[in-house]
Amino acid sequence: MIYRSAEAWRTAASKRIVLFGMSGLGKTYLASMLRDTDEWFHYSVDYRIGTRYMGEYIADNFKREAMKVPFLRDLLMSDSVHISSNITFDNLAPLLTYLGKPGSPSRGGLPFEDYCRRQNQHRRAEIASLLDTRHFLERAQDIYGTPHFICDTGGSICEVVDPDDPQDPVIEALSRDFLMVWIKGSDAHTAELVRRFDRAPKPMYYQPQFLEKAWVAYRVEKGLEEEQVNPDDFIRWTYARALAHRQPRYEAMAKRGVTVLAEEVAQIRNPKDFDDLIAKAISRKEA
Repeated sequence: MIYRSAEAWRTAASKRIVLFGMSGLGKTYLASMLRDTDEWFHYSVDYRIGTRYMGEYIADNFKREAMKVPFLRDLLMSDSVHISSNITFDNLAPLLTYLGKPGSPSRGGLPFEDYCRRQNQHRRAEIASLLDTRHFLERAQDIYGTPHFICDTGGSICEVVDPDDPQDPVIEALSRDFLMVWIKGSDAHTAELVRRFDRAPKPMYYQPQFLEKAWVAYRVEKGLEEEQVNPDDFIRWTYARALAHRQPRYEAMAKRGVTVLAEEVAQIRNPKDFDDLIAKAISRKEA
């Protein structure tokens, strides 16, 4: 770890953090809270994915739909309108909409082959965005003179790395320059995330091997052909399984850093609280 002790963390001139864990446990909350000071630069991996690496795919998808409307088609063909996404740190809807859900097109789903193609695009984009973290650290210091840096990763980081490989290029690059911090949720947190997802299912990225097995198992259990799959029902069925699949991968990644509990994160109100939280996590690791 780049901070060998709690004291080394507290006295560091440059504090560098990569947060990872399930979505909904406080990564973006912490990053946003620190960003609101003048001392921390916030790098959002999901924002980088949606703007730098998948922005063209997203915009082209909007244009493809607009071309189906004669009025909009004429305006597009004459370069009279401009169509683009408006992704922000707090609104990733354009990216999620593009990822979509597999299943019956009549229910808003994508053919599985098209869905997998978009998943692969996301995988490449996420790896590239994670490897860009060092570049943004240098930008933060060189351009803005911001001493401290926090990277807010997406929940799928554990799906695009091999957490058991000590030479995984993404984990190696991140752990060399940053303290990796896992926000660990309890069983109660997981149950609440599942309930929340069930109310409003959202697209997400899955490891290819996991997705293929889930797609087959779901259709066998339900007795459905691909074109009969209800997209929302499939991703609801898959979500809890995906969380269980990710948990040991997060845990393996945390061996290269420290762990904090979601309950602890919920108590953080200011940068000093955050400093104390990380110092406590490092001390636990030392013990």
